[in-house]
Amino acid sequence: MLDTLDAAAVRRWCASGLAALKRHQGEIDELNVYPVPDGDTGTNLVLTLTSAQQALSMDLDTLPDSGPTAHGHALRLMAQGALLGARGNSGVILSQILRGFADAVVAVPVVRGQALAVALRAATAAAYTAVGRPVEGTLLTVVAAAATGAEQVG
Repeated sequence: MLDTLDAAAVRRWCASGLAALKRHQGEIDELNVYPVPDGDTGTNLVLTLTSAQQALSMDLDTLPDSGPTAHGHALRLMAQGALLGARGNSGVILSQILRGFADAVVAVPVVRGQALAVALRAATAAAYTAVGRPVEGTLLTVVAAAATGAEQVG
C-alpha cells in the first residue's frame, strides 16, 4: 500500500487509470446519455488521459529549482496534457479535475490521507466550476463521491 503520493506513484496512477479506462471504454460509451446520447464519453476520456500520460512521460524529471514538489510537477504535467488533448465535455471536465487536484498538492511536501481528501475536494470544485449547468449522475458525481469517501476515511 502506498504511504505517500510521489512522482513515481503519479506516473503509475496515470498508467493504471488509462488502462482501466481502456478496459471499460465501451461500457462508458454505452452509459453516456447526457447531454445527448452520443456514445463517446469513454472514448473521449481515453483520448484525454492518453494526452495526459504523454505529457507526463515527456518531462517528469525537469523540476524547477523552487516551487512545486516532484509529485506536484508531475500532476501539473498531467493536467496540462489533459487540457491540451481534451476531447468533448468529459475530457474538459477530467482536465479540470486533474488541475484542481494538482493545484491543491503542488506545494504539499508529503501527500497522505488528509491532503488527498483536500485535493479531491479541490478537484471536485474545479470540475463543477468548469460546467455551466452541472448535472448529477456524470463524471462530476464520481469525483464528488471520491472526495466524500476520502474525507470520511481521512
